[in-house]
Amino acid sequence: MNKITTSLLILLLSLTVNAQSRLYFEEDSMPNALLFLPEPPAYGSEAFRYDSCQYEWGKSIRISERGITAALDANTDMDYIAGIFGPIMGITITKRETPEIWELLKVATKTGGKTDNRAKAHYMRTRPFVYFNEPSLTPADEPFLRTNGSYPSGHTLLGWLSALILAEIDPADQNAIFARGYEYGQSRVIVGVHWQSDVNAGRVVAAAAFARLHTSEQYLRQLQKAQAEFKIIKTK
Repeated sequence: MNKITTSLLILLLSLTVNAQSRLYFEEDSMPNALLFLPEPPAYGSEAFRYDSCQYEWGKSIRISERGITAALDANTDMDYIAGIFGPIMGITITKRETPEIWELLKVATKTGGKTDNRAKAHYMRTRPFVYFNEPSLTPADEPFLRTNGSYPSGHTLLGWLSALILAEIDPADQNAIFARGYEYGQSRVIVGVHWQSDVNAGRVVAAAAFARLHTSEQYLRQLQKAQAEFKIIKTK
């Protein structure tokens, strides 16, 4: 009995690890942002002055309802992402209630997140709150962010890629989905941890990842399952 129990535990652990590590593509097969994005704006350039103006704009609205939302948007957990888009779609996105949508969103965004790694590591761009030596709106994140490159924005990649995926499932609500995905990225400017050019680049990277995902038969099969699941829920 003990041997059987041990074998079952090993099998379950193996399945869990495989589920957690599953991707539609490995990093080397995804677009490499370092090879297609331009360099971030040089200090003193017109583009950098615009970045600086956007930083000041973000600071100016921190003490507002939008500022509160921006701070909350620092959360990258799948539960949070599902929670901001689900109500727009008129559903509750959870692993239990919408397993097909959850699976698609989780694996696709994890895969897409591999697209910007090499660019971030190469440029190691200094973040706005560090450059201006001022506090951000998410102080608990600052120690990590000081050691992590700013360009392009990984948060923006996550938000925009999630919006692109979910709009494909629910085209009737596409505009509201895109609006929330856009704002999720802009939140990074408001809290002071990304330049506007970081955020703009993050959306470009998300689009590149989205295109690559559509060459995966696994992704396309899961998309069909997610679309069917959504249709059933909405017709109940």
